Amino acid sequence: MSAAAERLIEIDAIMLEVGRSARAAAKTLALAARPAKDEALKAAARRLFATERQILTANEADLAAARASGVAASFLDRLTLTPARIKGMADGLEAVAALPDPVGETTAAWTRPNGLAIERVRTPLGVIGVIYESRPNVTADAGALCLKAGNAAILRGGTDSFRSSATIQSALAFGLAEAGLPEDAVQLVPTRDRAAVGSMLAGLDGNIDVIVPRGGKGLVARVQAEARVPVFAHLDGNNHVFVAAGADLAMARSILMNAKMRRTGVCGAAETLLVDRAVAASHLSALVTDLLDAGCVVRGDAETRLVDPRVTPATDEDWRTEFLDAIIAVRVVDGLEGALAHIDAYGSHHTDAIVTADEAEAARFLAEVDSAIVLHNASTQFADGGEFGFGAEIGIATGRLHARGPVGLEQLTTFNYRVRGTGQTRP
Repeated sequence: MSAAAERLIEIDAIMLEVGRSARAAAKTLALAARPAKDEALKAAARRLFATERQILTANEADLAAARASGVAASFLDRLTLTPARIKGMADGLEAVAALPDPVGETTAAWTRPNGLAIERVRTPLGVIGVIYESRPNVTADAGALCLKAGNAAILRGGTDSFRSSATIQSALAFGLAEAGLPEDAVQLVPTRDRAAVGSMLAGLDGNIDVIVPRGGKGLVARVQAEARVPVFAHLDGNNHVFVAAGADLAMARSILMNAKMRRTGVCGAAETLLVDRAVAASHLSALVTDLLDAGCVVRGDAETRLVDPRVTPATDEDWRTEFLDAIIAVRVVDGLEGALAHIDAYGSHHTDAIVTADEAEAARFLAEVDSAIVLHNASTQFADGGEFGFGAEIGIATGRLHARGPVGLEQLTTFNYRVRGTGQTRP
């Protein structure tokens, strides 16, 4: 047997044991009372603060290796942890602990004419596999949400963030132990070998119930193509800001700069600016100049290129691209109909925004843009579970079944029907 074959057998054995232990932990966690789950999250938050130095040291080692490999600045930003970001993770754990527990919630109840009492009750999904790249904070967010929703989590972080993710997972395991819950409820895949991803996509002998990928297009495409279990995911975040005829210029400038430049590497960043021809003469120059002066590359159509010689020509591919960088495509369109047609042709059904004081125009945009998140007079960077009040998110889903938009606690549950009778039989 070749060394490669032996390696695959070894990885499969490791991952099958991870899956079995996760399933066992999920059975316990599904029945755990809210106080135990909340205490686990709070203890993990305290542990993050207590081990901040170790986390930052591990992260610096990850960053040094990433820099040596020559990765882009946007990748380094996603990989970087700071005291403020560690505090954000801890605050997220506390926020999830403070949220209502969805498990056991009765979402509907009725009684049939024959006396059968029927309830629809939220239950955990089971074991959730999360595959992500570069962002070590996902370890905390995903682990917390899965735990609170009564699910076990198998986390496969990027190889570039392995050290950072391991220190964060240790804090979650500490919290679980402190609360008397199984530490295997939140596991980090214990190998950097990419074969582990294939094992997860195969379902670990039936021990994974759903996969959530968070990362680049290549990762998500592979997961969607190869997974033998359901997937919550978005492939692209090709998001638009449409500055309509009724837009206040000062508001449009503020929203656009935040949507594009607050953090260019997040999936909620705006990638295309559409400007209504009716206000191009008054609005386009200011919007484009703001972007250029902030260091953003602007690729525009013919009308946009007339605004500033620094604007380069946009290609058809630019309208389709999630840049995840300080680059934006800009186009002048013929009113709301033109914006809707452009978004329908090039959008990714993730997040799109309109800026306008015209409520009727906004209502049409919100109703007719087929995206998971649509906004009126707000930045696309609000596409985030924390900003929605979910405490955190495990990802953004653009599919149409079960979960759409930020995947938070509610989306990490399913339901069953509980029927109580008094001896009824069916005629």
